[in-house]
Amino acid sequence: MQAFQADLSRFERLNAQVLGVSPDDVETHKKFSASLGLRFPLVSDKDGAIQKRYAPGRITYLIDRNGIIRHKHTGPLTQEILDKKILPLVKELQQ
Repeated sequence: MQAFQADLSRFERLNAQVLGVSPDDVETHKKFSASLGLRFPLVSDKDGAIQKRYAPGRITYLIDRNGIIRHKHTGPLTQEILDKKILPLVKELQQ
């Protein structure tokens, strides 16, 4: 989450939307977001519908404008992965 926050302006310049999803309720999201200073939306998936569609866990998806998954990264993101893998793929999807 913090890696995305640190590079949020780069995603915004690429017209890419960053969302966080978890089964936590909205109030928990508000507290978590405030504690980390997150400026992107957190989505509450209390019924697990999103996790059923994609998968549970620490997973990052790059989904294009047509809703097609173009990349999946499992596990925590480091700044290096964000810089060398994720952001270049976002740029590629913009073309």
